[in-house]
Amino acid sequence: MKLSILFIVITTITIITVGCESSVERAQKDSHKATENVANERIKLVDEYRSCVENAGDDAVKVEACDSYLKAAEALH
Repeated sequence: MKLSILFIVITTITIITVGCESSVERAQKDSHKATENVANERIKLVDEYRSCVENAGDDAVKVEACDSYLKAAEALH
């Protein structure tokens, strides 16, 4: 009787521990994915800024308008 109760307790603790570990792993995976998404968005904004500046040429007003891409990329730090 005591042996079966001990077995049930150990099994329950094991199941709870495994469940907690998988949720921690999921949280870490989600965090890494979010970081990756932010980095990809920053790269996209910087590429758009470069393209905008190239298309603006010597027009200072257009170049200034392109700064919104750069500011948005910097805001993602």
